[in-house]
This record gives sequence, C-alpha cells and structure tokens, in this order.
Amino acid sequence: MTWPVRLTELPETGGRIPDPVTPFKTVLLDERGKALASEKLAETLGRWRDDGIRETRFVIGAADGHSEQERAEADLLLAFGPATWPHLLARAMLMEQLYRATSILAGHPYHRAG
Repeated sequence: MTWPVRLTELPETGGRIPDPVTPFKTVLLDERGKALASEKLAETLGRWRDDGIRETRFVIGAADGHSEQERAEADLLLAFGPATWPHLLARAMLMEQLYRATSILAGHPYHRAG
C-alpha cells in the first residue's frame, strides 16, 4: 500500500496552499497536540481512509506556529513530544511516521511493537 506525497512549502507570510481533493482532513504538527503512538496514528489514518478521505494534509507551522483559528479548524493536532523541532527534522520525522503507519496497516514487519 502506498500513498502519494506532495510537499508544498510556503513563504514565511502569504502564499497559498493548493486546493484540496475532497474529502480531506487537516493535521497540524503542534507542540500542544496529541503525542500518538505509531499504532494509534496508523489506526486514525486507516479509519479516515476507510471512511473515504482522499487527502490528509499535514501542516508544519511557520516560526511562530499556528494561529488559534488554524488549531480550532484542524481535524487533529499532532505532537512529536513537547519539544519544538526544526522544520526539516519535523518533516523527516513525519515522513518516517507515515511510512511506519503504512507498514502497520499493510501488516509489514517494519514496525516492532512492544
């Protein structure tokens, strides 16, 4: 099982995210979010997939993070722990977790629980 990935990097201010394929979900990476175990993230993504969600957008905030409105409108606030991570490291961590979630959903032995 694979999911296509498209990276859109916006300038610090302004810029526009491309219009979504509908239906879609938005996940903000945010230090105030939930720190989900890999299995729980896989379960969430799998449920969305099974419910017909065709696109999930993962948004890494600018230097000042996300606005309260963005947080309120997001479907999920996801944290990789309470620390603040550099954008490129957060991007790599996100891609690894998406690969791991895909592996879990496919029953591949990449993820070793326990």
